[in-house]
Amino acid sequence: MKGDAADPDRGPLRRCIVTRETGPKETMLRFVLSPGRQLVPDLAGRLPGRGMWLSARADVLERAQARGAFSKAAKGLVIPPPDLRASIEQGLRARLRDHVGLARRAGQAVCGFQQVREWLQSGRAGLLVEAVDGSAAERRRLQGGHQTPVVAMLTAEELGAVFGRDHAVHVAIASGRIATIITQEAGRLAGISVNAYGAGS
Repeated sequence: MKGDAADPDRGPLRRCIVTRETGPKETMLRFVLSPGRQLVPDLAGRLPGRGMWLSARADVLERAQARGAFSKAAKGLVIPPPDLRASIEQGLRARLRDHVGLARRAGQAVCGFQQVREWLQSGRAGLLVEAVDGSAAERRRLQGGHQTPVVAMLTAEELGAVFGRDHAVHVAIASGRIATIITQEAGRLAGISVNAYGAGS
C-alpha cells in the first residue's frame, strides 16, 4: 500500500496502516503477501506485490496483529508467520551486520579503540557503531567531546564476527551512504526490539 506523498529531502513517503502517519520508506517496515496469502516481511523493500507499510515500532506491530490491520489492508485472509516480531528483529540484526560488513570490505570502516580515535580526530568518522555490552565510560573517553552520531544495537561478539575477530567494541564508519543506511537500519531495529538498547548521538 503506497502513500501518495513525497518529500524532496527525504524521498518517497509511505503511510502506516495502523497509525496513518507517513514516513520515509527506509525507516518503515514493508510486508507483502505470498501466493498462499502468507504475510512476508520485506525488510529490503524489493519483493513483488502490493506493499503494506508499518511504522517500525513493536507496539505498532502488536496493534496491527491485534486489530487485523493486515487483513483489512489486504482485503482478505492474511496468514501471519509465528513469532513475527522476533523474525523481523532477527532479520534486521542480520541486515545491520551485513551493512557494517559492506563498509569494512569497502574500506569505509575500522574497529579498535586507537584506529577509531584516529578517524574521529581526522574527521573521517561519520558514524560510530558501538557494542551494546561495551563500557560506557570507555565510550565517553573515546568520543572525547566529538559529536559524531552513535548507534549501539549489536553486541561485541556480533561486531567482532564482522571483522574476523572474537569481539569488537568500537567501530567507525566513514561518512556517506553506507553510514546513512546503517543509521536507518539501527533505528528500525531499535524500534522493533522489545529489549532495545537504543541509538543516540
